[in-house]
Amino acid sequence: MTKHEDSSTAPHSAYASESFWEPHYQKHIRPWTGLPNTVLADMTADLTPGSVLDIGCGEGGDALWLAGRGWMVTAIDVSATVLERASTQAVERGLTANVTFEKYDVSQSFPDGSFDLVSAQYFHTPIGIAREQVLRTAAATVALQGVLLIVDHASTAPWSWNQDPDTRFPTPQDTLTKLDLDDQHWRPIRVEAAQRTASGPGGQTATVTDNVIALRRVDR
Repeated sequence: MTKHEDSSTAPHSAYASESFWEPHYQKHIRPWTGLPNTVLADMTADLTPGSVLDIGCGEGGDALWLAGRGWMVTAIDVSATVLERASTQAVERGLTANVTFEKYDVSQSFPDGSFDLVSAQYFHTPIGIAREQVLRTAAATVALQGVLLIVDHASTAPWSWNQDPDTRFPTPQDTLTKLDLDDQHWRPIRVEAAQRTASGPGGQTATVTDNVIALRRVDR
């Protein structure tokens, strides 16, 4: 997380996120890979498919991968452009029965219901939103025995849009502590920093570090 992304107390007006991300996605089109985020694939390998909320779904890679494996996916993003692209991919792959793409600014509102898996993959933004509050709201939508999976950047890739040399990344425990969840009702599955080989938009590769916070909601 960059110093200007640490925005848990920064003001946020309606449409601020949309005003940033909509032009971003209109300008940038990623080549479709069909591959999910690595940590998501690893963490769901042994889970029984159920309902899932994909927060900040972007191009829909995770959502469509999960839908193809039997999950019932609600995928949300603030950009209408990126949701249209993801919906087109769902139609082309015959996955519309398993995935819906919906427009939300999660700093303002959230889908109704509860989910067996709530996934927030690289939920970073330069827009001033109350990130920890959004993640606490996300946690509240996790069903009993469900999983909350947060994966954050913990290093700067060479192709990152932000190359600020003063970037300071919180530790996984920092993020977990700020969530302020009741440890009587949450069991840690994995809370660690993990390295992996990542691929950039131009095909380049680099070793990057992810913060992984995976928790199961329990009834004690």
